[in-house]
Amino acid sequence: MGQIVFIPRELDANEPRVAASPDTVKRLAALGFDVVIEAGAGLKSRIIDADYASAGAAIGKVSDVAKADVVLKVRRPSDAELKSYKPGAAVIAIMDPYGNDAAVAALAKAGVTAFSMEFMPRITRAQSMDVLSSQANLAGYQAVIDGASEYDRALPMMMTAAGTVPAAKVFIMGVGVAGLQAIATARRLGAVVTATDVRPAAKEQVASLGAKFLAVEDEEFKAAETAGGYAKEMSKEYQAKQAALTSEHIAKQDIVITTALIPGRPAPKLVSAAMVASMRPGSVLVDLAVERGGNVEGAEAGKIVTTANNVKIVGHLNVPGRVAASASLLYARNLFAFLETLIDKTTKTHAINRDDDLVKATMLTDGGKVVHPAFIKADQQPYVEPAAIPATTMVADASPAATKKAAPKKPAAPKSKGVA
Repeated sequence: MGQIVFIPRELDANEPRVAASPDTVKRLAALGFDVVIEAGAGLKSRIIDADYASAGAAIGKVSDVAKADVVLKVRRPSDAELKSYKPGAAVIAIMDPYGNDAAVAALAKAGVTAFSMEFMPRITRAQSMDVLSSQANLAGYQAVIDGASEYDRALPMMMTAAGTVPAAKVFIMGVGVAGLQAIATARRLGAVVTATDVRPAAKEQVASLGAKFLAVEDEEFKAAETAGGYAKEMSKEYQAKQAALTSEHIAKQDIVITTALIPGRPAPKLVSAAMVASMRPGSVLVDLAVERGGNVEGAEAGKIVTTANNVKIVGHLNVPGRVAASASLLYARNLFAFLETLIDKTTKTHAINRDDDLVKATMLTDGGKVVHPAFIKADQQPYVEPAAIPATTMVADASPAATKKAAPKKPAAPKSKGVA
């Protein structure tokens, strides 16, 4: 019998995604693994047990995880789940470690070698493993669909014998992977689209998708990008000018989509209550950063808030999971691409090269210890979340231009990212 890869059913009620597809099951089997899928693991992603079985997987029960050498998940395992894991097993998932030091310490205590997929460096070699990009693409798409649904009017201009329906105006704040996909989707639906970001490179990307770029384009703006493709923090003077321009623009929009996230920190506030109050009744804001505090003042996680002036603020949880069937297929390929780098092709067993740049960037725990430099004291002192910061940067380091550049060597000092 070969080594076992186990894919459990996700226990979080808000998580419909699954960490394997029939395609990746075949690929894992070709690498020499015995693949065991917990019964019903893929149902919420439209993958039935029979599809997994046809691809070569065994359909098992949750207790089978005790024999697994590799566990593939969407979300970090809970303390209860970890009690059944075999010490030394490789656990690969979206770990969401910031602000969850106790959970990171629990991974170490369980003796598993845990990898956090969202720390994958943005280098050419790792593009196929980039879960932030694969999931943000779908989040950007779904944000437009959700916004259009709540707007309850047509998005494209329609000229009919009975009169003309004007095109909806859509404004995208933050031109990362999610923002770019939102622009493309809104344009396909016929909306008039504008977008903003403080990186000069974003202007060309926005224009290439047929949208109009909005920013204060002074000398400071021209120098607002670092050599690594990140945004520099702007001066207070620039921030004030940009805020004034944005505020005036938002008042005229029908749908506003915000995408700015900063790993390890609360989301920056991009839209104030006054801006929301300036919008026309029936307008919609979709906040893709709501799970980290939100970009929009008044947004509530997991709710659609209707303001006094009849503006809707959409704060859906786990937006990629709202298109779970597609998100799972992409995420499963991300996992496989990474796991493949951890395999000894001769022995057909997982053999972790701890000197590999991908391993160094993503490994959270190993050998009973927390090893990631950003969390190495997670089991010694509590994490104190920094205060929320204003929208000084809306950066899109996950954009196509940035993925061609090497990521910073230390994920411990994360930069602002325009993905959700």
